[in-house]
Amino acid sequence: MHPTAHTTRGRRIGLLGGSFDPAHTGHVHITLEALKRFDLDEIWWLVSPGNPLKARGPAPMARRMQRASEVMQHPRVHISDIEQTLGTRYTAQTLRALRHKFPFARFTWLMGADNLAQFHMWKDWDEIIETVPIGVLARPNERIDGRTAPAAQTYRNALLKGRAARLLSHMKAPAWAFVNVPMRDISSSALRARGDWPT
Repeated sequence: MHPTAHTTRGRRIGLLGGSFDPAHTGHVHITLEALKRFDLDEIWWLVSPGNPLKARGPAPMARRMQRASEVMQHPRVHISDIEQTLGTRYTAQTLRALRHKFPFARFTWLMGADNLAQFHMWKDWDEIIETVPIGVLARPNERIDGRTAPAAQTYRNALLKGRAARLLSHMKAPAWAFVNVPMRDISSSALRARGDWPT
């Protein structure tokens, strides 16, 4: 069932964007952790048409959507190609469009510590952090890199520490939390490199 303004009213929805090229058990793992750690009602995987920061284009959308649906089967996780439908290219644009389409939902943006490190390079990154809470999921050894990122330094006063991270999806932006998640040793680029996901 596709979400509507009515069905999303008051729902705390995590948004995990990416090319998912291909989706794998690592994505599943951080999704399930985010549901618990940030007290989310559901999570949407936003399978993007393409990442503006990557030179190489991803596999066809239909193939990536199918793989994502096979890998992530959970009643509280929705696999979505809404960015393609909306015609948005950047995260800030997507968030504007989602807030317009689902005005009563409470969105939280989810990302890895590697994204936080380059977050200040994203288009309108400060608008993003000023309009939605952000949950950062990190491998234990990525913690220092993420904390010293320019965006993290700029918004250090908005960081929820310790157990307060669980309140993230209830907070008004700007608010962000940084949680350690033991990661699965798997990546989309590694799967492509060893030929498990022909391009």
